[in-house]
Amino acid sequence: MSNIIETKGLTFSYPQEEGEAVTLALNGVELSIERGSFVVILGHNGSGKSTLAKHFNAVLLPTGGQVLVEGLDTADEALLLEIRRRVGMVFQNPDNQIVANVVEEDVAFGPENLGVPTEEIRARVDAALRSVGMEPFTLHAPHMLSGGQKQRIAIAGVLAMEPGCIVLDEATAMLDPSGRREVLEAVERMNREKGITILLITHHMDEAVNASRVIVMDHGQVALDGPPKAVLPQVDRLRELGLTAPATVELLSRLRRDGWQVPLDALSVEDCAAAILAGLAK
Repeated sequence: MSNIIETKGLTFSYPQEEGEAVTLALNGVELSIERGSFVVILGHNGSGKSTLAKHFNAVLLPTGGQVLVEGLDTADEALLLEIRRRVGMVFQNPDNQIVANVVEEDVAFGPENLGVPTEEIRARVDAALRSVGMEPFTLHAPHMLSGGQKQRIAIAGVLAMEPGCIVLDEATAMLDPSGRREVLEAVERMNREKGITILLITHHMDEAVNASRVIVMDHGQVALDGPPKAVLPQVDRLRELGLTAPATVELLSRLRRDGWQVPLDALSVEDCAAAILAGLAK
């Protein structure tokens, strides 16, 4: 499978006050993101995960090294529009991305600015709203929607631009559990049914359970990288990195400390329950 995004020796530092030492927010990050994958990037506050996310569609530009989107260098200003066509961003607060008073007009905003013909915009808007389960709200006012619904509208607006990759930077952080579930179901469906590459930056550990890959950032570097079943059961290492394991793993870890013979990689609630039942049988 080909890569949609690559970082090569990526470093970045934010502007410092005069006399202050330079602190690297990213320090030599080497990553390849496969097309069609669902990658969750975790890390404590200040780990560099959101800084990394903002490099994927040139919101931020490297201090050193490179970021390539399908081979296009994000530092090349002439390629900026093309890069943002290929990688869409959804941010933490959906109110900051909603620009119109009617849902369908908001979703149409991106393609209109790309010069997409009117007939195609209509088709894209309908398809995008259908993909996130918001088609019944086409003529609604966005400000009347719930947080989860607003975020799904924001995702639809990005989706209508037909990017190959969508980056969600803490896009579930301000939502209640119901809203988080709505958004996760929408992006998982887009990944599964449309093959869109998803990069989900989050501090909610349970959101990583269904990913194809988990990356944990720490002090601007990649600390852990692998499938969820390899990364998330590392309870002690995650604690060292300022994180807690998903609730299912924490429960299984406590049971193991009490002498139960249960696996730590039963990540979903269903798999965890089955593991506990099997442990009871023993």
